[in-house]
Amino acid sequence: MTTTSPAQAAAPDLWHHYGRTRADADRAVPGSFHWVWAQDGGPGSEMLGDITGLVLADLGAGAARHAAHLVAHHAPARVDAIDASPAQHAMACDLYGHLAPRLHPLRAGVVEHLEAHPDAYDVLYSVFGGLDFADPRRLLPAAARALRPGGLFAASTLGHYLGGAPAEPDVRHADIPARTPDGTATTMRRWVLQEHVWTKLLDEAGFTAISIDRLPPATSGARSADTLLVRAYTLQKGRDT
Repeated sequence: MTTTSPAQAAAPDLWHHYGRTRADADRAVPGSFHWVWAQDGGPGSEMLGDITGLVLADLGAGAARHAAHLVAHHAPARVDAIDASPAQHAMACDLYGHLAPRLHPLRAGVVEHLEAHPDAYDVLYSVFGGLDFADPRRLLPAAARALRPGGLFAASTLGHYLGGAPAEPDVRHADIPARTPDGTATTMRRWVLQEHVWTKLLDEAGFTAISIDRLPPATSGARSADTLLVRAYTLQKGRDT
């Protein structure tokens, strides 16, 4: 069941325009899974391990292209494609509704959904999604509680700002350009943090075996960027901290 808070219902959908042109031209299930910013190479779904029979959630799934790939080319029990945007949720349902019930688009805020579903998932992942656009001081503790013992959290995020400015040395968001559905210019929050900041936040949230790999872009350009690939696990039952 999809739930929407009053605040969600009242807020303008700042993702209304994102991905529409591609959705009109490309309705295929992607044949590959990429973590890197340019979506043109680097490691793929193998970074999630064997997901056969597991329950996953894509945090900030957008049109659910990554989730669709996992459902079509691997064998998870279910992938919940979670996004608060009405437009992105509708696009995911339109593009990949035929993959139900193993692909389950959910219109919900990622933090609120995770807080309401403890011990519900084996794997949580984000590809420039929830980890970038939700306050990590709320998201990461909620993710740790929503994962089952030994569960994996994996995410890709920007290693620096687009244009080359360095990532933040503490937990500070940037206000980046966005548009309301009627085209009015506004901003949204994005967290672009240095590796040691992410490590500290993950540790404080209760994760262990934390690793962060920096993946450089294959080609340079005005909007090319390094990718940070973050992975961390919840403690397994019976194991000491």
